Amino acid sequence: MAGLQKLPLEMKKYLSTVVLATILLAGLLTFNQYGDSWDDRSLQKYAAKSLNAYITFPQQGKVNIEREGLGYYGPSFVMTVTALSNALDFLPLSNPDLRHLLYFLTYFAGVVAFHSLAKRWLSDLPALGATVLYATQPLLWGHAFINPKDTPFLSLFLISLALGFNFFDKLPAESGPRPSRIQLLLTALWVGSVFSLFVFTESFYNLIASLVQSAHSGNANVVSLIASDILTANPEIYIQKYFVLFLRARAIFFILFTCLLVYLYRPYSAFFTLPSAFLLGFTTSTRILGPFAGVLVACYALRTKGKRAIPSLIAYSLLSLISTYLTWPYLWLNPVGHFIESFKEMSLYPWKGVVLFNGTNYQITNLPTAYLPVLLAIQLTEPVWALSLVGWWVSILRRGEARFAHLMESSLLWFVLPLTAFIVLKIALYDNFRQILFILPPIFLMAGVAFEAVKQVKWQAALIGLCLIPNLLGIVSLHPYEYIYYNRFIGGVDGAVGRFELDYWVTSYREAAEYINGVASPNASIWVEGPANLFTPFTREDLKIYSPNEAERAESYEYIVAATRYNFDKTSYPDAEIVYKIKRGDAVLTVIKKP
Repeated sequence: MAGLQKLPLEMKKYLSTVVLATILLAGLLTFNQYGDSWDDRSLQKYAAKSLNAYITFPQQGKVNIEREGLGYYGPSFVMTVTALSNALDFLPLSNPDLRHLLYFLTYFAGVVAFHSLAKRWLSDLPALGATVLYATQPLLWGHAFINPKDTPFLSLFLISLALGFNFFDKLPAESGPRPSRIQLLLTALWVGSVFSLFVFTESFYNLIASLVQSAHSGNANVVSLIASDILTANPEIYIQKYFVLFLRARAIFFILFTCLLVYLYRPYSAFFTLPSAFLLGFTTSTRILGPFAGVLVACYALRTKGKRAIPSLIAYSLLSLISTYLTWPYLWLNPVGHFIESFKEMSLYPWKGVVLFNGTNYQITNLPTAYLPVLLAIQLTEPVWALSLVGWWVSILRRGEARFAHLMESSLLWFVLPLTAFIVLKIALYDNFRQILFILPPIFLMAGVAFEAVKQVKWQAALIGLCLIPNLLGIVSLHPYEYIYYNRFIGGVDGAVGRFELDYWVTSYREAAEYINGVASPNASIWVEGPANLFTPFTREDLKIYSPNEAERAESYEYIVAATRYNFDKTSYPDAEIVYKIKRGDAVLTVIKKP
């Protein structure tokens, strides 16, 4: 009996580590089985341009990124993935597989952050149960490997919250020493000078250009005094030269002044906000809604620390702004203007496609009010909403306890308010609701409250295990297309056929390429309808791939590859015989035809 009583203590000590390690291992064993997503290539090109800006801007004062070149997208995460992929190209992995590994590791880091947050409000087993219920949602699990934008932002959002909450937890109970007048004066001078120098970069460029052009026209000014050949030289040369000189002087000023402030403020806790602030800035330059994580952190800080948190919140905000600027090259020449432009662009994204919802095609700016509620109901596993609603009810009944009151407040701000705003304001959405995955965690935290309401540990464990069955069945039955998951409320993916979006990113082209590799003749010509760039990375080197995006055509094709997305399977060579179907259940994702 003594051994049985000790067992839960031992399990409690190691269970979380074992379970999280199992999730990690499952991803490491399967990451190389997923196809590329439709948006990957354009984002890789954008990442390369953004990385190149770190060379061209200091040397030439130029950022060769336009709004039409995805400049309004935050590049920090895709830049990091591109840089790491290049650095790790010695590994025996294809570039797509290496990127998918990095996507999954980011997702797993978010799972760990979710677990850290869950333990704030829940006891050990319910927190772990909520974490696993979240981590193994088929929809999220599928996106974890293929999505270069939305699940990384979800994870970075969670990590930003975890780091921010942890930082403000460590603020001392009593206020520290008050800054001296000289410290306050230098701080004000730093804020005014540094932010002016960066915010008005474009104005400084225009001023330099104006002075150079004026001197080139024969007028006397500071440029005509220092540039002896200004009357005969190309003015663009001097504009670039002086602007680059300004950038370098500004960088030196910023570094020296900031180091001075760091030294002066070293005894203050606000200084140690740097990691959490940098991560918030990095999150913001991944997706424009990143500052929302800062709002949640600020609410937590003010709720738990009151006025004592204000100095640290100011430092947190300023440092996150600097981090955002440094990791988003498109902002460099006009930070405020380009940020506002990006916010407007992403709020009403000019995507020209249509959205399939319940059998009807809609424009993305004219979605029905039921769009989000219905998709949230049918794309999460069956127990989730029942558990979450029970969790809300239990939290209301136990709102006298600080942890439940805070969880309710956080969930209202994190999930209910943004969801309402997305519905009421008709924010542009497409590809179901992948753009707003970051608001989902409170659903699972409330599910954890339902687990907590069960008094005995053994029944908690039994309920958690039972609720995980649909997750695991969904992952196994749909792999590697888990992101097309629909629950049994509409009959699974079979019931979604013709009514809702399925393989909208055409990741099934990898499996199509693997099939073609096994049956195509040497040097065969293959027609690929739609995004051929999702097909070619996985094909044999001898095959000749043709697609609508290329001017060149072959006289005939041995095989035709066409996804069901946009009805390519019906419109591309409609009379050709279908010889192979990539499908899950009755849901056909891609067909292979033979003329």
